[in-house]
Amino acid sequence: MNSTIEEAAEALGELGQRHFPVASLTTYKVGGTAALFCRVDDVETLIRVAQIARDSSTQLVVLGRGSNSLFSDSEFAGIVLQLGDFAQQLVLPEQNLNSVVVAGSAVALPVMARRTAVAGLRGFEWAVGVPGTVGGAIKMNAGGHGSDIAESLVSARVFSCQSGEVRDIEKAEFGLRFRGSAIPDDDVIIDATFQLTWGDSNEALGIIDDIVKWRRENQPGGQNAGSVFVNPVPGEIAAGELIDQCGLRGFRIGSAEVSVKHANFIQADPGGRASDVVAVMDHVQAVVQQKFGFNLRSEVRLIGWAHEISTRGSDE
Repeated sequence: MNSTIEEAAEALGELGQRHFPVASLTTYKVGGTAALFCRVDDVETLIRVAQIARDSSTQLVVLGRGSNSLFSDSEFAGIVLQLGDFAQQLVLPEQNLNSVVVAGSAVALPVMARRTAVAGLRGFEWAVGVPGTVGGAIKMNAGGHGSDIAESLVSARVFSCQSGEVRDIEKAEFGLRFRGSAIPDDDVIIDATFQLTWGDSNEALGIIDDIVKWRRENQPGGQNAGSVFVNPVPGEIAAGELIDQCGLRGFRIGSAEVSVKHANFIQADPGGRASDVVAVMDHVQAVVQQKFGFNLRSEVRLIGWAHEISTRGSDE
């Protein structure tokens, strides 16, 4: 461990777990460890960990369900933080009084989709097949099946790791766009407020069943992070179609390959290497750029990689 990590580890005490196999918390299941890992059970502890990270100049990364993250094969020289049960609360309104839902940032999107549908609340059915959390979904404006998180989001309670402040922020300040936002990486969504509508529960559950069926038929299972690249022209040109037209279905490097079921998915073998996933991503980007002139932007958050890798194809 370097000196900054040692300083952070000493300050965290038993709260910080050393050399934690953080890749096991991601849906790719490949990659290395984190020098320090913390699971916090309240906002006060979150604030404390962020203060320790600032004081020791240690990088801090917040991880949800790991459905959109890929850690490098080497150890991440920082703190990985995960929010505990306090961020998994889902508050639904009483029947027909209002249609406002408050969700903790660690609430799984499929859970929120199903629970709101059962309650007769409409507008969140689209999220049943998205394996992320509310917090991560807001940061990337996750979406699918004709909708996204911005459609129903009203506001969120946000903690800034840099300033140490907790603020209530309206949706307009987040700069939400197709699969992205202006939310700083080191801002932590604590919880969020959504405006849904009352409707027929059976109809909502029927839509959910249709979405689940479609995803099972058209998207692969196994170790992946969902769609890898953002559609270059939303609603018109899909990244998966471009990759498919390049003949890259089934393209493999080492332990990673472009899915034969959906070309915008990259699957990792059990026990594989994160570097193989990135190598496949690089090859796909290069081929699509050469053939069609599009620089595909990655949806996957690359953590612990060299800057030129982690920002390749991003908005930077």
